[in-house]
Amino acid sequence: MQIRKFLPILEWLPAYKSENLKGDLSAGLTVGVMLIPQGMAYAMIAGLPPIYGLYASTIPLILYAIFGTSRQLAVGPVAMVSLLTATGIGAMAQGGTETYILLAITLALFVGLIQFLLGAFRLGFLVNFLSHPVISGFTSAAALIIGLSQLKHLLGIKLERSHYVHEILIEAGSRIGELNIATFLIGILGIVLIMGAKRINKAIPGPLLAVVFGILAVWGLGLTEQGVKIVGDVPSGLPSFVIPGINLENFSSLLPIALAIALVSFMESIAVAKAIQAKHKDYKVDANQELIGLGIANIGGSFFQSYPVTGGFSRTAVNDQAGAKTGLAAIISAVLIALTLLFLTGLFYYLPNAILASVIMVAVFGLIDIKEAVHLWHADRSDFWMLIATFIGTLALGIEQGILIGVVLSIAIIIFRTTMPHFAVLGKIPGKPHYKNITRFDDLEVRDDILIMRFDARLYFANVNYFKDKIEEEIARKGKKLKLFILDANSINGLDSSGMHALEEIIGLCHAQDVEFNLASVKGPVRDILVRGGLIDKIGEGNFFMRVQHAVDTFDEKDKRRYGKYVLQTNE
Repeated sequence: MQIRKFLPILEWLPAYKSENLKGDLSAGLTVGVMLIPQGMAYAMIAGLPPIYGLYASTIPLILYAIFGTSRQLAVGPVAMVSLLTATGIGAMAQGGTETYILLAITLALFVGLIQFLLGAFRLGFLVNFLSHPVISGFTSAAALIIGLSQLKHLLGIKLERSHYVHEILIEAGSRIGELNIATFLIGILGIVLIMGAKRINKAIPGPLLAVVFGILAVWGLGLTEQGVKIVGDVPSGLPSFVIPGINLENFSSLLPIALAIALVSFMESIAVAKAIQAKHKDYKVDANQELIGLGIANIGGSFFQSYPVTGGFSRTAVNDQAGAKTGLAAIISAVLIALTLLFLTGLFYYLPNAILASVIMVAVFGLIDIKEAVHLWHADRSDFWMLIATFIGTLALGIEQGILIGVVLSIAIIIFRTTMPHFAVLGKIPGKPHYKNITRFDDLEVRDDILIMRFDARLYFANVNYFKDKIEEEIARKGKKLKLFILDANSINGLDSSGMHALEEIIGLCHAQDVEFNLASVKGPVRDILVRGGLIDKIGEGNFFMRVQHAVDTFDEKDKRRYGKYVLQTNE
């Protein structure tokens, strides 16, 4: 059982059904065909020669098929990771040089090691610190940066490399007079061809059609003489075995960007994997095993000249639509890329850079999520402003800083929401033994001598002051008429030592003001903590109740007995 959990391929391969082969073969060939132009284009974003995009589309795919839990996820080079790669190592070496290439390969190793260790130690929950609005804002901004970074190839003009949108647009505007008409027309026709194919049927390999069109146009019309830039010689043969350059200097320089890529790429991958898995009920996606699978894919790939990879949105959607049933589809895609590397690289000599730019632009502009921003504006304004802040921060400060802003904002929201959680003063529904929030329901019965409050969070060091302040505030508002305070603990799932001290202080406050303290609906684990902490004796076993109404009824019964005894004494 443990071996199958670590090697998910043992789940589906021994029980492979012959009827799945048609779908896997169709999907594998379709995605493989998509990967050829996309891999080359994304390698350009990463600052690498196009051939490295094909290298990254071989060994990692096979390794993920063995160790990954998703059966439709299409792993390989993606735009976001490619741009992060360029951002991270662009300041350390000149793009395309041997040093730059070695750093990109080493980066894949570090990313893989981080992902593998996170998965092995069951730390997949760490990605929860990047909330969905933050990811949406960051992705949309990064998509703009990625897309606009290709303007130099689309327009056929020389622009300085920049990761700031305003710099790209200003320089492009100042050099628009240098526009190469032939290059621009090829790029625009490439975009039209890709988008048109997608509208007709998503399974049609629009990027490949654009590549074929571009090669034929440049070769047939002799457009290189008109200044159209082409890929040129593409090395043939499978990627050779290399040992990434591991040293202390590389480790310290690459670690921050490796950590960012490891988390962001995993979030992109797990999001699409879970979305696709929801349509298939024959397997489950395991987040920690996904980290291990992606980690091994990146580690193994780094020894065969791959830069960092992850699961891609568009290719995974196509893979599923084309009929992929198992990881065999990914293996077929890798075999197709390997055959291309062995026998077909010569066909890409006349491939214009403008076509690769069109492939990139169509892919990344589809990641700009305007609908999510509109939805959050109506549903949750705080999440909307968090999305906008991340979006603007990424555009203004750059990709790495954008990720940092997103993480800080996510953690800040978590801290804010846990230090100031929801609480409610409760009133009784007339004629029923149920209690609701007095600010949300009308016509509730609220007594002057009883205060009932519900605290909707774990009680721990970060929110104890807020907890005490709110209770003290409500007790003071009731004044001297208050005789009973009931804490509805139904929503308190745990408490630490600070929480116990806070409860002790509230008990002391109640006793000092001659107010009885009761606890209702205490959960078993919380009661265990109260027992271990010695608070049971201070509260009193008789002051614990299953329901709020039980506490109220018991108080009223005591009050009747007290009142009856008083009447008897006065009569005597």
